[in-house]
Order: sequence, then structure tokens, then C-alpha cells
Amino acid sequence: MTVSQALIEFLGHQYTVDGDVRERTIVGTFGIFGHGNVAGIGQALKQLSVEDPALMPYHQARNEQGMVHESIAYSRMTRRRSTFACAASVGPGATNMLTGAAVATTNRLPVLLLPADTFATRVSDPVLQQLELPHDASMSVNDAFKPLSRFFDRVNRPEQLFSAALGALRVLTDPVETGAVTISLPEDVQAETLEVPAEFLADREWHIRRPRPDRGIIAEVARAISRAKRPMIVAGGGVIYSDAAAALRDFVEATGIPVGLSQAGMGSLTWNHPQNLGSVGATGTTAANRAAAQADLIIGIGTRYSDFTAASRTAFQNADVRFININVASFDAFKHGSAIPVVADARESLLELTEALAGFHVSADFRSDYTREKATWDAAVDESFVDRRLALPSQSEIIGAVQQASDPRDVIVCAAGSLPGDLHKLWRVRDDLGYHVEYAFSCMGYEIAGGIGVARADVTRDSIVMVGDGSYLMMHSEIVSAVAEGIKFIIVLIQNHGYASIGHLSEDVGSQRYGTLYRYQDKAGNNFEQGEILPIDLAANAASYGLDVISIEPTENAIVDLSAAMKTAKASTRATMIHINNDPRLYAPDGEGWWDVPVAETSTLDTTTAARVDYLAHKTNQKPHLGAGAVERN
Repeated sequence: MTVSQALIEFLGHQYTVDGDVRERTIVGTFGIFGHGNVAGIGQALKQLSVEDPALMPYHQARNEQGMVHESIAYSRMTRRRSTFACAASVGPGATNMLTGAAVATTNRLPVLLLPADTFATRVSDPVLQQLELPHDASMSVNDAFKPLSRFFDRVNRPEQLFSAALGALRVLTDPVETGAVTISLPEDVQAETLEVPAEFLADREWHIRRPRPDRGIIAEVARAISRAKRPMIVAGGGVIYSDAAAALRDFVEATGIPVGLSQAGMGSLTWNHPQNLGSVGATGTTAANRAAAQADLIIGIGTRYSDFTAASRTAFQNADVRFININVASFDAFKHGSAIPVVADARESLLELTEALAGFHVSADFRSDYTREKATWDAAVDESFVDRRLALPSQSEIIGAVQQASDPRDVIVCAAGSLPGDLHKLWRVRDDLGYHVEYAFSCMGYEIAGGIGVARADVTRDSIVMVGDGSYLMMHSEIVSAVAEGIKFIIVLIQNHGYASIGHLSEDVGSQRYGTLYRYQDKAGNNFEQGEILPIDLAANAASYGLDVISIEPTENAIVDLSAAMKTAKASTRATMIHINNDPRLYAPDGEGWWDVPVAETSTLDTTTAARVDYLAHKTNQKPHLGAGAVERN
């Protein structure tokens, strides 16, 4: 067989086993072909499509970054059990996947990247699209994948394929190590022949490890919790990936401990659970942030404590607060000076903790406090959803209308801009897989490709993409892929003629929305501040790709029309885009969170000077690290 034929057939026989669940590890291959892989991976996929079409399905893509995003979204929906391989040609085709690699690794989500590389023999140096570096003849653009990948190998000889492929699958299915996995394939080696042992092509199972806590550590954690007056849980993506939502629910109901959620942890508890205080941190709710500020013990479960979750280390203000971090990865368990790091699976840890804390319950006064705060926040959300009959409604009103029209198992998809912050605070999640916001890398352009990946993963749910015009313009080409395959998903495109999130942030740092508006250029002022709004028709753009498009006119009936459009889109079997304009200066309720974005120390702008004063005031609440030392052990 050729190296490519052996690799593609090998991938078709790999299975992930997670308890009673057994799924294909690599469910298909995305590919955009060029001279670097058309005779290798391209030929192998064609040959297999004739001999055994079901073994390795092939999917077209329109942008290499987009196909990686689709794969990442798919892997999250399968709790990291399955993903795709993504094959790209040499040079720019390969480097187009770099951003996707960073998204996967930052989010701890598996994806297999197969970038083509220049000739291993160097017989044709410099080949078309080759980067030449006089100081290092061995380096190619694919070396840029090394810092972005959890595993990297380059198959310079056919015999190296076996160890490269097995190493790649080991990392893809490891809950600690997983992320982007890259096998660089020189274009000549892809087409070379090697003898392939039959056992290499046999079905192989990769079991996901669910390690239990070390002996004795649960007793120590239980003692710390039982002595706490105001304990609080911060639930992260690890709860979702370990399928621990039911275990978390049982634990908090038994103990009365309230929960705040990171972006990745949304769905760990349903929104209306009495102990779900909602999102915590920079884009958090008042309920969760006030509880976090007073907590004397924080129990992090499956969270990596990003700056948004910790509100840039201002969220936890109790001088005596201690941290217990439960995470399958020691890197995250030991973060920020954790008092008790627990390196273990979230679900297994929760099951053991529930038993160890039998009979423990937080005080009635504490429960009354956080229950009151939750009710106050829920009322604020209700109010933000009220239709004010505006021609240009607020983003909150739009979210409310989409929420009301959605079903409990539908999946909301987003990634960048002002929407992730508003969704984090406002979206009422009713299913543990119902919230899909990529916010580790917060990659503009992820949304549409990610929404298609979600739709691929589960056809019994509607994938609802909410995206602003800024992120839509970054990457919308995968719409064509959805149309070609008849994939049904819904896009709600909110057009505000600029970058809403950075516009707001620009005001906060005193830069007056500079460079964030979509306007004609003012040649005299060399800026885009005063010109007319650009006449961009994004609805027509989407329709030209073959989508069904519903345009909401800017009238006082905009929200009513949006609700009707959502019903139409959900009833359809085709991909649909709903286009609506909004006012980006109408903000969601404030959750009392803060995010550290430095303000210029000196400026001739009065707005920047005033912003610096406010910034320094917030800095006084910032801690050098979260942990405050060990908990009392006796």
C-alpha cells in the first residue's frame, strides 16, 4: 500500500471506548486537495470510496480553517470521543489550519491534522509554495504546528507511519493530553509504497481513562468542605466531557452548595436548578459573582480558570478563601496555588464526594442568601428579554426571542464578539450539551463552521448559530458545504455594522470606538469614523450560497417578526439564515464582573485619562494569585 492508503484505512478502524459507549474515533476526513496531497491522501480517499465507501467518508470543505472548526465542534458534541481528520495541501493550505490547531489545543478538544509537506527527498527543491530558510534547510511551514499541537510527527520515511499513527491516536483519546494532533506528510512520501502488517489495519480500541482520586484525598476534600461556611462550586468543561452533569446535580442537591459556571461548563446544571447561580466571572451574573466574592472555599471542577472565569483574579474577594481544584489534568488541578489539587476524573470524584459528605448541608442562612440573589438575577434577565418595540432592538431582546422559540435540546453556537458575554449571562441552558460557545480562543469565524459541526454530530437537535456581522465576514464559506450536503442548521445574523464587542471595550479604555465601525473611509481624517454606513447586503450574500434567508425589517415589529422567523426556520428541513439589525449600544444587564484590559498610562485624550482612573480602581481588587495557602488539616 502507499503511505496514504495505509493511513486512511488505519484511521477507519479506530474506536474510542468510554464505559459502555463505543464510537468511531475518526468518523470521516475533510480534505482540500492541491499538488501536495492530491496523489497521496486524495488518491487514497478515492480508492477507498470505490472499495469500501463506509470505511472513511470524505467531506468537502471551502476553507482549511473552517474544516478544523467543524471537527472541533463535532468532538465537543461527542464529549471528545470522536472527531475528523483534516487533510490539506502544502504551504498555504497547511498554514490555513494553524488557527484551527490553536482553537483545538486551547479548548482541549481532539482533531487530527494531516498537512502535506515539501519533498522529503528534496529532489524538487524549492517546490511550489515552499518556504525557504537559508539558516535551516530542514524547516518547513509545518514546523509552525509544533507549539500549537499536543502531538507532532513528520513521516519522512514510509516506515515511520506506524509509530506516528499510533502516537497520534494515543493523544487524541487521552483526556489529559488531547488537542490538535498533527502528522506532517511530505508529498512524495504520501505516494510511496510500504509493506503493511495486517494487525496495523485491524480494529483497535482506545479506552478513555477515568481515573479515580488518590486514596485519602477525598476524605481531605470532604473535611475542608464540611468546615466551610460559604462553599461554592465553579463548574467547567470537564463536567461536560466526563458526562458528570447527573453526578453534579446529585452532589449539590445533597449538600446545598451553589454553582457558578464557566463558558465551557454551561449546561452542567439546567438554568432553573435552584443551586445554579449562572455564569461566573467577567461575564458572570450578579448572583454568581456575589457568591464568589464572599466564598470561603471554591471547589473548581473541570475548569482551567481562565481570566474570564476568575474575572482577572478579582472574583474571589474573601481574604481567607481556599481552592480545591478537581481536574483530570495536573496542569489545571495545581493552578493558582490550589490548597487541595485533586488529579482525577470529574464524575468519579463527584460520586465519591457525595458518599463522603453524606449528612452535610450548607446553612439555611447561606442557602437563603444565594436563593434571593438568583431570583433577583432571573428577574433582571426576564426584564431584558421584554420587547420594547424598537426598530433596532437590543441584543438581549434578540437572545430572548431566539431562546423562547428554541427547544430544550437545541444547541446555541457562538464564539466571539459581544454575543458570548451576553449568552453567558442570559442564555437559559436546558440540556448539558445545549450550549456551545468556543471561548478559550474566542476565534472570530468559528461560529458557522462550528454550527455545521454541531449539526453533523446530532441530527435530533437544531444547531442555532448566533453571530455578528464582524465574525460572519471573517468566515462564512462553509455555508456552501452545508448546502452541498443538505445539512440543516439555523444562523441568526445580528448586523450592527461594526465590531460591537471591541467597540464597547474601546469606549471602556477611552478610545471612543476607533477602528470598530464599518464606514466609508474619511480620506482627510484617515479614519472610518464619520463616513456613511457601508451598503453591505449580507442577506443577499447568504442567499447566493443557496441558504433560505428571512430578513427582518427594522420596524417596531422586529422582535415579533424574529419569533415568527425562528418558528419557520425550525419547521424547515433546510439550512436557514435569519438576518436582523440591532443597536449595539443597548447593553445586557451588568453582572458586576471585570476584565483586565490595560489602559494607557498617559494620554492627551480626556476619555483615556478618565478610563485610566477607573482601571486603577479595579486593579486594587486584583490578587497576585488565587490560592491563599493550605486548608487546615486537623
